[in-house]
Amino acid sequence: MPEVISQRPYKIPESVLVVIHTPALDVLLMERTDTPGFWQSVTGSKDSADEPLITTCVREVAEETGIDVHAPGIGLAALRDWGLRNVYEIYPRFLHRYASGVTHNTEHVFGLTVPAGTPVRLAPREHTALRWLPWREAAAACYSPSNAKAILQLPRFAGVAGAVPGSGA
Repeated sequence: MPEVISQRPYKIPESVLVVIHTPALDVLLMERTDTPGFWQSVTGSKDSADEPLITTCVREVAEETGIDVHAPGIGLAALRDWGLRNVYEIYPRFLHRYASGVTHNTEHVFGLTVPAGTPVRLAPREHTALRWLPWREAAAACYSPSNAKAILQLPRFAGVAGAVPGSGA
């Protein structure tokens, strides 16, 4: 009998970016295990083409941080679709994860407000360290330009009076 090798399905080129922050606009950043010095927010691809984006967000936040969006003190209403979309070229080193001919990913940006002091449990296969930074510092620390740009929009989406997107104010 021939050996059957199961092949993992290709990644779907549609993902979420979830900026986790406190009401004071401190932002959670995590350092990637496979790329030391690469600090980022929660990111992740849809598991299936028909998976709702909100489901992708809830799953990825739980997997990467241990935060349960449905927990008391947070709640699904704390997760907001910012209506921002980023289309970017997939890094060549990751192209093998996608079907042949796929070169770009569409990223949907969300924000999640959590109480200060919310415990975080990192997924050790994905992240080695975490830090909470004021939003301007968090944006400056991000490796990904789309992640940094999203964080600079945080005051606008968090409803901070007088905030001008991209101004750092």
